[in-house]
Amino acid sequence: MEFFNSALGKNITFVRPEYFIIRGFIGIPNINYYYVFLFFVYVVAVLGNTLVMVVIYLDHNLRTPKYVAVFNLAFADLLSSTTLMPKVLDIFLFNHHYIPYNDCLTFLFFCYTSLSMQTLNLVALSYDRLIAIMDPLHYQVKVTNRFMLSLIASFWVFVIIAVLTTAGLLTRLSFCKSVVINSYFCDHLQIFLLVCNDYFPSYVLGMMLVCLILWFPLIFILFSYSCIGYALSKVATAQERLKAFKTCTGHLSLVAVYFLPVLTTLTIGTKIHPNALIINLTMTSVFSQMLNPIIYVLQTQEIKESVKKILKIRNKSRITVKKVIIK
Repeated sequence: MEFFNSALGKNITFVRPEYFIIRGFIGIPNINYYYVFLFFVYVVAVLGNTLVMVVIYLDHNLRTPKYVAVFNLAFADLLSSTTLMPKVLDIFLFNHHYIPYNDCLTFLFFCYTSLSMQTLNLVALSYDRLIAIMDPLHYQVKVTNRFMLSLIASFWVFVIIAVLTTAGLLTRLSFCKSVVINSYFCDHLQIFLLVCNDYFPSYVLGMMLVCLILWFPLIFILFSYSCIGYALSKVATAQERLKAFKTCTGHLSLVAVYFLPVLTTLTIGTKIHPNALIINLTMTSVFSQMLNPIIYVLQTQEIKESVKKILKIRNKSRITVKKVIIK
């Protein structure tokens, strides 16, 4: 972070607090039950995403570009859950509301990096479905494992640089209004609203990232499914259309789970109550990570078949071991 400050000159002093205070919900009695509920959501999210990653790793039939993206989505969900929830539970269940300045920026970096990758993974999956339905004959040429890995790696590099720059710009700000963050984690917007000097660069970069990581991906996904819908309308029979559309239902469900709470927050804007804002944010940053693996396991035939196959192999191995022991 010192790089951003040294470039401005040695005589500039920034007022940095020793700590921030994460406020969380305001005036709701027995709110700890909600955080206990979030703990169980976190456990389900960790188990579900781990299951999806293990199944994809063990089944060689799932070593396809689509499941490379699904594996990375599960990894990003797991990283996001593990970064966010243990700290949130520590803050609110054990009343550790004070968080050191540098820890808060680190917390912000990992949260925004993993959450941003969820959006970009949905872009990779929508591109995969677009080519698979629009140009099925050239799908294996256009969408290879190498291409998908390169695409996902470029997304990771972009997100890490973008979020690191955003966190770095926060070190140029002087905090004199308050140290209380009206959110349940180190929220970028809530942090730079606490400053007393010019936060215009942070504001501009924040808006740019909202466009690049939220609006552009959403526009691309909607455009992709418009093309897919047009292509399916040209298919001869309704049964063929339904069969092709079923390959997209899991991805569409993930898009709805992730984007609807965010779009609701952005549509209402400043009129939304802080408590409602936190609930909307937890819907995106906590519940989506729990629902993603459930949606893919229940709605994706390949993963369901892989889970059944793995369970059958385990059951057969157990029966074989028992027979050997009895003999």
